[in-house]
Amino acid sequence: MIKGALEGKDFVIIEDFKSNLNLKNKKLLFALELDNILLDIPMISFIKDITTYDNNSLKNSIGAILVNSSSELGTKNASQDLIFLCNNLGCSFLGHPIVEATKDLRNFSKWQKVLNLPLEEVLIDRAKELGNRLYKFNGFSIKDPKILILYSTPNTHSNTLALWKMVYKDLPKKLSVEELLIENGKVLDCRGCNYNLCVHYGKNNKCFYGGVMVEQVIPSIENADIIIWLCPNYNDALAANLTAVINRLTVLYNKMNFYDKALYGIVVSGNSGGDSVAKQLIGALNINKGFYLPSNSILTATANDPKSIYSYPNIEAMAKEFSDKILKVIFRN
Repeated sequence: MIKGALEGKDFVIIEDFKSNLNLKNKKLLFALELDNILLDIPMISFIKDITTYDNNSLKNSIGAILVNSSSELGTKNASQDLIFLCNNLGCSFLGHPIVEATKDLRNFSKWQKVLNLPLEEVLIDRAKELGNRLYKFNGFSIKDPKILILYSTPNTHSNTLALWKMVYKDLPKKLSVEELLIENGKVLDCRGCNYNLCVHYGKNNKCFYGGVMVEQVIPSIENADIIIWLCPNYNDALAANLTAVINRLTVLYNKMNFYDKALYGIVVSGNSGGDSVAKQLIGALNINKGFYLPSNSILTATANDPKSIYSYPNIEAMAKEFSDKILKVIFRN
């Protein structure tokens, strides 16, 4: 997989941590080899070591991942963990940033129908494609950005909404910002139409099940350059309404890719587990749907009682830093 991804390219292989290692402003291809408990211990140790020396050790770098497992499990979970950790160290990630080799390569069965190649050759083809996208990546910037805010909690006492308002007040008012409430019962979850039917409706900006998803949500997502998901932590999972939106995005996904749309999230937990929800956003929208993941793209905090977000340590500074990160992507050039 590594050989296929790097064929014809200049590269340096890093196998061990050194204190003078500089991984800022780089294109990084992480290679994970999962053991029998679905972990890559050397990679975990490597990330721990670079974190010890510098919490911004991957600043302004862009990443992608090759991952191999001897079972059918572990590849997504290990990738989500690595992306979450590295993103907090300043690394951005391509949309569709991973190529995963599971046992017997059964995860490539659909690609085999498209490419008409043996499974091992399909794997190498996908690794080459990922390596080429990483190698050719020349930065992410947006002109005249349109920002979409998706949320499902209309409660005026919502700590998640309050944190977004803190972020918003530090953004220039000239920016185009749309806030879209996904109300209970308004978006039916995906019921799994066959692929050809989904593609047919997608070409016409429609979905078999219609409703507000077709009338408002899909057009808003298609029009947006930056999408910020406001996610109160419900039982360490995304809210059902937002999950339904993600599932129903397939109809738009079959029409276009999302490589030029940036994913951000604001996650507020009542007790703990903000990282669990953040990783679900990464898995669903960066890994599976292919949204670009800018560095430090998910802001997390813990606030239980109504309005208690205002007493969270340094919350105003955190909100300002988060808005600055968004502006950096917008005004990169």
